[in-house]
Amino acid sequence: MGFFKCLKGQHPDTVGGDSSQNYAPPPGPPPSHHRKDDEHYTPPPGPPPGRNEYLPSPGPPPGRSEFLPPPDPPLSHAPSSDDPPPYHDWTVIEDTALLPPPPSLGHKTSPAGNASLSEADRAHEWCRMYPLIRPHQPAAVQYSSVQNGDISLVKPREYQGNILVTAMGNWRGSTISGNRDACLLSSLPLYFPVLDSPIHTRTKKTIYFEVKVKSYGRGRGGDASSLALGYCAVPYPTWRMPGWERGSLAVHGDDGRRYVNNTWGGKDFTSAIRAGETVGLGMDFSVQDKPPDYRASPAQTSNIKVEVFFTRNGIKESGWNLHEELDAENDLGVDGLDGQFDLYAAVGLFGGVDFEVHFNRHLWLWQPS
Repeated sequence: MGFFKCLKGQHPDTVGGDSSQNYAPPPGPPPSHHRKDDEHYTPPPGPPPGRNEYLPSPGPPPGRSEFLPPPDPPLSHAPSSDDPPPYHDWTVIEDTALLPPPPSLGHKTSPAGNASLSEADRAHEWCRMYPLIRPHQPAAVQYSSVQNGDISLVKPREYQGNILVTAMGNWRGSTISGNRDACLLSSLPLYFPVLDSPIHTRTKKTIYFEVKVKSYGRGRGGDASSLALGYCAVPYPTWRMPGWERGSLAVHGDDGRRYVNNTWGGKDFTSAIRAGETVGLGMDFSVQDKPPDYRASPAQTSNIKVEVFFTRNGIKESGWNLHEELDAENDLGVDGLDGQFDLYAAVGLFGGVDFEVHFNRHLWLWQPS
């Protein structure tokens, strides 16, 4: 029974041994919980040993200057012939003295007489069918006649009136009222590029003639009769006023405008030509000045400089540079007029006009200096 009592709660001090032995645990934590590691790895004060070795040194990294880029651009960006030119300082004004003058403003119609559109279309087609004739070598007698002013006028089919010579190089004419546009041309060119071109002669060549307006009658459609004086390369449609078609220029007396291969309304130039006045038109051909050394492209097509001048009653009144910049919309260029073709004197008329034409320099009111 003692054994069962022991099982029910009475615990003996020992089981199967001496109760005098004592197995109490030693003081302190068990050996597995002893803090040997904490005592051995406690960090010393201050930063860990060797930490200063990895701090960056003051100033730029060593050798940084050795890797600065060179002052010149990379080879792949070196300038080549295909690259655009260097920047141009636009604040520096170039010398524009050798550039042609800017274009004058043109007009769509004339305030005076205007021919019909059908006549203009017919003339354009005619010019396409008959190109300008190449310059020719004049005979010695022909060239001598021109230099002496012994020049005739050729009467076209459209001209209604009379014309006669009164002295060498002096012609008098009269058209009837209602006469339609007609263009008188000189029998010989006043300018022969084969002999007169300044490229060959190295001297300036001047051509000139005068027209005296004695009286005006009445013209087409109530417009005041008038005339025009100018120059033409041939062939030229003689039912058109000079200056309206290719290879021609003229100053028109009804509106005072100048026409250069211009079938529209011309450009403002001078006042109208009145009865009783003597007017003249000349052209100076000289070697073209050397253009400035930059990429401005003046609208010139030859090495000959051409200046056109106009006189009234013996006084040089105005003029223009044939190679001025052109109006792309209205101007048709200066083909035939730039010293490459023979040039004939031209007098255009409409309505009733009494007039004289002077080729003889001794009869001119204006005299070259």
